Amino acid sequence: MRIVVLIVLILIQFAVMAQEPGKKLQETAKSMMMQGDFDNAIAMLETAAKQAPADISIQKDLAYACYLKRDFGKSIQIGRMLVERADADEQVFQILGLSYKATALYKEGTKLYKAALKKFPNSTIIYNELGELLAMDNAATEAIEQWEKGIQADPNYSSNYYNACIYYTKTENWIRVALYGELFVNLESFTERTTDVKKALLNAWQKLFLPTVITQQLKNNPSSFEKAVLQTMGKIVPTVAAGFQPETSTSIRSKWVLDWFKTHTGYPFGLFDQQQYFIREGLFEAYNQWLFAEPVNGDAYRVWKNTHPKESTAFELYQKTRLFNLPVGQNYFSK
Repeated sequence: MRIVVLIVLILIQFAVMAQEPGKKLQETAKSMMMQGDFDNAIAMLETAAKQAPADISIQKDLAYACYLKRDFGKSIQIGRMLVERADADEQVFQILGLSYKATALYKEGTKLYKAALKKFPNSTIIYNELGELLAMDNAATEAIEQWEKGIQADPNYSSNYYNACIYYTKTENWIRVALYGELFVNLESFTERTTDVKKALLNAWQKLFLPTVITQQLKNNPSSFEKAVLQTMGKIVPTVAAGFQPETSTSIRSKWVLDWFKTHTGYPFGLFDQQQYFIREGLFEAYNQWLFAEPVNGDAYRVWKNTHPKESTAFELYQKTRLFNLPVGQNYFSK
């Protein structure tokens, strides 16, 4: 009986391979790409493409392998053909855009991404890519417009927040750094970018608790939501003589959260809901230590964890088991 089953399975495997020409070669080529063997991966994908000329996924992998090999000319040649196909998806445009960026073909890249947005008007990935390309072409004001559109299209795609946060740090829009930065680290919690944004986030909160800064921020024509956040924060600033510091972040931000929910019920916002949840569950200190202390003083953070094992363990469990998600419709940043 086992022999019969084995024979059937082998026949099924051969049947699948026969129905999907080039797939076996494609999978092998992907393994080679992961190992950095781009020459053999490209040769294998070229053979697979001949076996299955209509399979766009093989052509995409070929274009990407050429990009990784830094054969940008060949990648562009393949990519230009692929974007003309009716079945071209967002990834096709993204791969071609990578080679345009690598070769500083900014005008071609801008034209490409704008064509992609006509086909995929809600593509948060394309908005992010276009913003990055515009920034590389020294068009920062146009770039931030694309990142903001990307945030509106999908509030849970982290890269638009990252790029927007970096932009607003340079323009000293501290309230937007504070909000976008904290949203980013909740969406992308364990990368090098997370550490960079945490440092920017601490800097933004410290700036906001300096005298006159909130008054200055209110003069920058913030949205009504940001204005409400700033005004609520402004009531706390005079009570904090030493300014905002990692070790005092929990008490300061606890007061801010409580004040916010007392006076502003017209702006349901997932980030603030999460802060309120952490306070209720006794996790807010662990969260603030991770947010503000860990990136600037790792030793102090480790000491805190060792002296607060229960809270630290509970917060780490939360991070491992809960996925932060900002509901659609909670973007209040348009002026």
